[in-house]
Amino acid sequence: MTAHKPGDPTTLNRLYGRTQGRALRQGQQELLETLLPALSVPDEGPVTSQALFGTDAPLHFEIGMGSGEHLAARADMLPDHAFVGAEPFVNGMVGALGHVRDMGLTNVRLHMGDALEVLARIPDGALSFVYLLHPDPWRKARHAKRRMMNDGPLDMIAAKLKPGGEFRFGTDHPIYLRHALMVMRRHTQQFEWLISGPADFQNRPGGWSETRYEAKARRQGHEVWYFRYRKHA
Repeated sequence: MTAHKPGDPTTLNRLYGRTQGRALRQGQQELLETLLPALSVPDEGPVTSQALFGTDAPLHFEIGMGSGEHLAARADMLPDHAFVGAEPFVNGMVGALGHVRDMGLTNVRLHMGDALEVLARIPDGALSFVYLLHPDPWRKARHAKRRMMNDGPLDMIAAKLKPGGEFRFGTDHPIYLRHALMVMRRHTQQFEWLISGPADFQNRPGGWSETRYEAKARRQGHEVWYFRYRKHA
């Protein structure tokens, strides 16, 4: 008998944690009211490059994009690709909107809410990249079911990635690291770990820009780990 409810983020059907921190300044509130509606993923219908941008560009999806530093950098680096970022935290969304505005990005769409709601609407095999960078570690064992690195979300990510598509995961939390590696060992039929030695997960790969959370972790003396997995054909 267990005191913990079974499941993971695909079955719990709720978001945990706060969605807003400090009060917004006027300019930040204006971004939410004016720019976000123009960039938001539609509430219904399939989420594809064609539906969002009118092109068949390679589609990238970031789960919990924080303040959007990584998403914006990737979108700027790959202007002929399409990017979707999801973030439930209002202050994070404001940061992402600021990056999109200041960098003049036209290949980004955003969702303020549960990333899995959007991921479920992406057709199978439609994604070229999925990013999960510094997710909430949910340190306590009884909260492990809330972690995005769980079987349900990974099955969904695998389904949405095209053969040869890439899943990138990063963390600075040792408990989450061990949990993630344990879970990924159950998904070797879906993913190939792109690694030739320890340096591959100890050093940030090329094209993987630093997030605000990663920079904070390094200032605090934390080690950061980087993982790349390729969807099997």
